[in-house]
Amino acid sequence: MKEWTHSLMSAGERMAMPIMTYPGLYFTGKKIPDLVTRGEDHFLCIKALADRYPSAAAVSVMDLSLEAEAFGASIALSDDDVPTVRERLVNDRAGIDALAVPEPGKGRTKEYLKAASLAAQNIADKPVFAGMIGPYSLAGRLFDISEFMVNVLIDPEGSHALLAKCTAFLKKYALAYKAAGCNGVVIAEPAAGLLAEDTCHEFSSKYVKEIVDEVQDEYFMVILHNCGNTRELVSSMASTGAAGLHFGNAVNMEEILPQVPSDRLAFGNIDPSGVFRNGNPATVKEAVKTLLAKTASYRNYVLSSGCDVPPHTPIENVNAFYEALQEYNRFFRK
Repeated sequence: MKEWTHSLMSAGERMAMPIMTYPGLYFTGKKIPDLVTRGEDHFLCIKALADRYPSAAAVSVMDLSLEAEAFGASIALSDDDVPTVRERLVNDRAGIDALAVPEPGKGRTKEYLKAASLAAQNIADKPVFAGMIGPYSLAGRLFDISEFMVNVLIDPEGSHALLAKCTAFLKKYALAYKAAGCNGVVIAEPAAGLLAEDTCHEFSSKYVKEIVDEVQDEYFMVILHNCGNTRELVSSMASTGAAGLHFGNAVNMEEILPQVPSDRLAFGNIDPSGVFRNGNPATVKEAVKTLLAKTASYRNYVLSSGCDVPPHTPIENVNAFYEALQEYNRFFRK
């Protein structure tokens, strides 16, 4: 993966790696519940996109309900939207102390590990990244995001206890993806974007660092994603040691990139809803070319979506994303 990182930084043209799996439904004829409950169907969507588009890597879906379900949370599935957590699982310190840490393979994680294994076995021309949630965001889904923000202030000890349990599971889960043959994981930690820098460091970044220290090596890479307002959080994100940092469309990449260490990859940040799903090919192309022009001087920058490209995104817009990249590389790169 160090060689892959170097190849992206030294390439004569700009590369792209959108967080994108749901558009694979267009090519496979599957439904959202198929993708999020059956490993084979999930894999087929990953493979369809990997075969069709020149992404720098293949990426599994970003499902922020998955790990909470493994802990026992109730999940809502829909034909029209991504899975969501129905209600909080724990309410207080007693609930935190009683919470059991599951093993990888519990619930739908078994199917996601199957999809990752199939992708690693059948996609040979690019790395395969699995998606997983971050510890603070997982704790927020177990405790309720708003309630957990309050809890870190009134009961920091209990909050750390919950984060320790979340991190213990996520370490094992990341190791399971590594054993499945993946080349890395994208850790989604969007809830940490709501925090001040010192709070983010204490309640998110230091726990992400535990995961990074456990799994990242020259063959396995961690990319940390935060689609919140991370303008003041880049240093904290970098402190995790993650080899890649992925940013959402809430920030201006021109303000972010100067803060990213030059030896780390920086990904972002075409608006997944406003541009990918709700735009049209012309507006997608305009957004891509504008962003590429603004980031042209940064060799560690990789074009991406700001978050997971949502279901029901027109495939014409996905095509336009890659067409704009190719046109830029053909006519505007020096």
